[in-house]
Amino acid sequence: MQRPPGVIVSASAIGYYGNRAEEELTESSAPGTDFLAKLCIDWESEVARGAQFGARVVMLRLGIILAAHGGALPRMALPFKMGVGGKLGSGRQWMSWLTLDEAVHMIDFALNSSTLTGPANAVAPSPVRNTDFTRALAKVLRRPSLFPAPSFALRLALGEMAGPLLLASQFVLPSKLAACGYTFLQADLNLALQSAFNQRS
Repeated sequence: MQRPPGVIVSASAIGYYGNRAEEELTESSAPGTDFLAKLCIDWESEVARGAQFGARVVMLRLGIILAAHGGALPRMALPFKMGVGGKLGSGRQWMSWLTLDEAVHMIDFALNSSTLTGPANAVAPSPVRNTDFTRALAKVLRRPSLFPAPSFALRLALGEMAGPLLLASQFVLPSKLAACGYTFLQADLNLALQSAFNQRS
């Protein structure tokens, strides 16, 4: 291009970190070693080349985006709507999330904040355990949360992807966005889920 873009904002993912149990993860944390982590590493490495052309490059490592009309949330909600929802695996794994509105707001911030560069964790500042997430989801949907999905059943259904997608624990904090002065729209999971389903209706 004769006039390369001055800013490149790329959608990466917190899958970069892999399964990290109780570890607190910031942008300076080491990457994981599973397939999704390696995919994110390669993706970010390619996007970072934009700096060679003078662009300010931001890689937003997106968490689980909560939107009732698409993505992960409708699939997570379906068992609850059928009355058979519950925690996934042990339920102890950390989930780092954000609303769709928050994701859009973060992208806008990344485009316009001259101080934000490199990887940035795009998540709400309040990760929750899967048990708490599923309880909150059941409450919003007014359904029970009584039927856990065992890890072995998830692996039988989804194969090797069950681990990184549903059972991995990622306590991710948006340290860089907070340091750059980002103001969070939604940090409370219960209110976020209510908002997501209200928008759908």
